[in-house]
Amino acid sequence: MKLDQTDFQILQYLMGNSRIQWKDLGEQIHMTGQAVGNRIKKLEENGVIKAYSLIIDEMKLGLTFTAFVIVYMKTANHDSFIQFMNHRNEVVEAHRISGQGCYHLKIKVKSQEQLNLFLNKLLEHGNYTVNLSIQEIKQHNPLTATL
Repeated sequence: MKLDQTDFQILQYLMGNSRIQWKDLGEQIHMTGQAVGNRIKKLEENGVIKAYSLIIDEMKLGLTFTAFVIVYMKTANHDSFIQFMNHRNEVVEAHRISGQGCYHLKIKVKSQEQLNLFLNKLLEHGNYTVNLSIQEIKQHNPLTATL
């Protein structure tokens, strides 16, 4: 699906407030609410919009530790590791990477003890290096990367 400027405008507004009424969004971009709704449905059907979500203040949930872990696999069979990742709630992102290491993980936990428990289990799959975040500098919406 080729996106036009109107699609990008709709996506930008939805990224700011995914609960915006189609009528209100239409007024912002000079379209009817029904036309906006049709565009949104097309974006959903074509997989451009995969889901709607909330941005939550993690600190208020007690998730005070963010760790970035590079995993060095012990074996070429990664299936059990991938299953392990998919069942671990503290893993908020997992990427297979090129370069140094095999996987890059973003971990959110409430305590150093919880992180240590996770890392001990991770040793069953491979070795790792850990970097703790001391401050989040930037978080942006991926739509801005297309501009």
